[in-house]
Amino acid sequence: MTPLTSEHIDYIIKDLHYRGIIYETLQDELVDHVCSGVEKEMAQGMKFIEAYREVLKTFGHTAGLRETQKETYEVENQKANIMFKNYLKIAVRTLTKQRFYSVINISGLAVGIASCLVILLFVLNELSYDRYHEKADRIHRINCEILFGGNHLRMSLSPAPLAAGLAADYPEVELAVRFWNPGSYLVKRSVENIKENNVVFADPDIFKVFTFSFLSGNPENALKDPNSVVISKRTADKFFPHENALGQQLILDNHDNYKVTGVYEDLPVANHFHFDLILSMEGNEDARKNVNWLSNNYNTYVLLREGARYEDLQAKFPKMIDKYIGPLVKVVLGPEATMEKFYQAGNKLEYTIMPLTDIHLHSDLTGDFEPNSDITYVYLFSAVALFILIIACINFMNLSTARSANRAREVGVRKVMGSFRSHLIRQFLTESILLSLFSFLLAVGIALLAMPLFNGLSGKQLTIPLTNPTFYALLFAGAVLTGLFAGLYPSFFLSAFKPVNVLKGNLSLGMKSGFIRSALVVFQFAISIVLVVGTLTVQRQLSFIQNKKIGFSKDQVIVIHDAYALGEQLQSFKNEVLKNAMISSGTISGFLPVSGTSRSDNTYWPEGAQPTQENMVSIQNWAVDYDYIKTLGMKIKQGRDFSPEFPSDSNSVILNESAAKMFEITDNPAGKKISTFSEGKTPGSFDKERTRSFPVIGVLEDFHFESLKQNITPLCLFLRRSRGLVSFRFEAKNTQDIIQRVEKTWKSFAPGQPFEYSFLDEDFGRMYSNEQRLGKIFGIFAGLAIIIACLGLFALTSFTSEQRTKEIGIRKVLGASVSSIVVLLSKEFGKLIVIAFVLAAPLAWLAVDWWLKNYTYKVEIGVMVYLMAGLFAFVIAWLTMSYQSIKAATSNPVNSLRSE
Repeated sequence: MTPLTSEHIDYIIKDLHYRGIIYETLQDELVDHVCSGVEKEMAQGMKFIEAYREVLKTFGHTAGLRETQKETYEVENQKANIMFKNYLKIAVRTLTKQRFYSVINISGLAVGIASCLVILLFVLNELSYDRYHEKADRIHRINCEILFGGNHLRMSLSPAPLAAGLAADYPEVELAVRFWNPGSYLVKRSVENIKENNVVFADPDIFKVFTFSFLSGNPENALKDPNSVVISKRTADKFFPHENALGQQLILDNHDNYKVTGVYEDLPVANHFHFDLILSMEGNEDARKNVNWLSNNYNTYVLLREGARYEDLQAKFPKMIDKYIGPLVKVVLGPEATMEKFYQAGNKLEYTIMPLTDIHLHSDLTGDFEPNSDITYVYLFSAVALFILIIACINFMNLSTARSANRAREVGVRKVMGSFRSHLIRQFLTESILLSLFSFLLAVGIALLAMPLFNGLSGKQLTIPLTNPTFYALLFAGAVLTGLFAGLYPSFFLSAFKPVNVLKGNLSLGMKSGFIRSALVVFQFAISIVLVVGTLTVQRQLSFIQNKKIGFSKDQVIVIHDAYALGEQLQSFKNEVLKNAMISSGTISGFLPVSGTSRSDNTYWPEGAQPTQENMVSIQNWAVDYDYIKTLGMKIKQGRDFSPEFPSDSNSVILNESAAKMFEITDNPAGKKISTFSEGKTPGSFDKERTRSFPVIGVLEDFHFESLKQNITPLCLFLRRSRGLVSFRFEAKNTQDIIQRVEKTWKSFAPGQPFEYSFLDEDFGRMYSNEQRLGKIFGIFAGLAIIIACLGLFALTSFTSEQRTKEIGIRKVLGASVSSIVVLLSKEFGKLIVIAFVLAAPLAWLAVDWWLKNYTYKVEIGVMVYLMAGLFAFVIAWLTMSYQSIKAATSNPVNSLRSE
């Protein structure tokens, strides 16, 4: 039979298209039939064009071809339902016949889908925060940023009079309300106190702004009277079980009586605040009388009118600052001072508006009610979920194309028997979708088992919505789409085989399919390596934070909370605990170098100078006792510590190194003083005419008192009373014994008061809880990505071994060793892992550099981290490949060569 040239085949294709054969599947089949017929005629001595015309006669020329095309359409449409059942049968038989590959595909895809499902629930939960409020789209919070005197403050707090000013001056503001967070309270009904952390003061109109579901009481007037309190259902059940809480009394901090005027349903988890006791702002003296625009202590929210844009309101804030704060700047900095000069000196005072629904993912400010999340994590986990799903789909595509040789003859025979390419595409897509459906069902089971673990790591309370019909509809749609995505390329690849070539045994998969398969393996492992580098980076940064010299000793310090409950016996309690030989020292102070403890700041300047923008320094000022520095293991660099031997120390100050630099104190601080304004008659105000000066007696080595994401800022210590916490340094191996002894002493001094403690190193670690969770979750998902990638690699190696069985047998007969055969079989995939590392390294470097920019103090990520990640991926991949390679290399060559 005379073979046709490529020019002959191109001519036939173009001519059939010219005659109106546009149905692709039919055209492919016709080309095969026509080519075979022309080759036979040419074998009888005909020229190509004559042979082609002779073959066309058998089809009835153009009219016959078009009629055939029409009949094909009709028959194919009629058989669609019957054929689908056939596709389903063949798909099930194929999957059960090839159990090994089916199990790998289903399990790999199931793990990938389960990971996606869990992460998707996490992402949806993160995006749902605060959206249950009926007016959520109109509620906004006022934030404040201040840069002055060497201190940079970014706060969710604002001045007390801001809410009234906004409501009075701007018609687009429908309502403005405030919250004031005083911290925890000891609450009791009669005798036994219970510590309540979620306590807040609020304006009466908050229930007109936020959605609270009242169970009893009237939200219109619930907070109009002083000493009234609205409580959550959880709190009502705690203090008034099986009773009506409305009208009952609660005692706060042993002396303030509050009347319960309302009970509301517990706030949803997806909310940026979770108050259990809301106290009336009408009883807050500071809120009612404070007119100081320079003190920021309140969380202010505005409800905009319908159609109002928060950007337009924010654009008016500079004029508001000029109106209310400009005159105060003149009072502080002199009559020549203006807001314009204030800004020109490099200072900043800015109020901004943040939509309510942005707070949870976009706010990391001083004064936030609770630690918020970060939109970065949403992006990261979404990308990880997508990558894991893609890796799982790649496994399917790789295995399908790799096994194409085994199904090539099936394709050829079915085409000869009359199957169209569209039939074959549907067949292979049916197999893919069926496999995807099995995987999705298995994935739901895996997700159910994994959910408690993920909730423990993420701190969430996520559940799979098994009772929601929409969930199943989305699950089915996801299965079909995933099946289509995963099976699309293999379906078109397999169905494109030419029966003429296949049945002659001339099938060549060529460079194309091998290149694509290799590229997909490279992509899988490149992503896996990036995830491993990310995990190692997070772990190294956390280790750096835990082990960095931070300027104080956080280990073996127990912190006793709510020390004010001891009243006048606080010092006696401290002295009694110090009698224990295992306690080396103790300090009474609410100010500790961990987040969540007391903070206060003020502005100072060198004594003798006039206060100006150039010499005023904004400083944290902490109230401590004589034993504070010793108990926390801090170090005096110059001068001395506070001492009972110097009564004048009650009017002295110790600066940290950062503050000393601001005041240009570079040597012995003796004789140096700093000044500030005296307090005014109104709380939070100051008296411009009177100042106070404080001698500097010592300079303290800088220590970190905020997250390592921030620079160390100026700080000063004053010998003053602060009764929030008592901290003890202990020297004992049996920590539980220390706790029991301190608790026993507490109960003897404060019967009926709750005993609560923590350890300073744990409090320090909690500042990085988000990073710790990120590291653990990243590690798990990086592991899953590698496992899924290795499953595919395992199957591919197995298939390669099967395809090269006879070659391996011949090599063994000719004297090849087992090790040389193992290297031969592993070398191809080993190269791909190396290529994956080369591509992943720069991507991982960019990701690491981007994440570490959040930290002022960060670990150096050297080349070893990248090499470790690459080596880890290579070793895991090699172990995966070596099993099948060794199995093939040690098999008996007689079995593989018996048929030769």
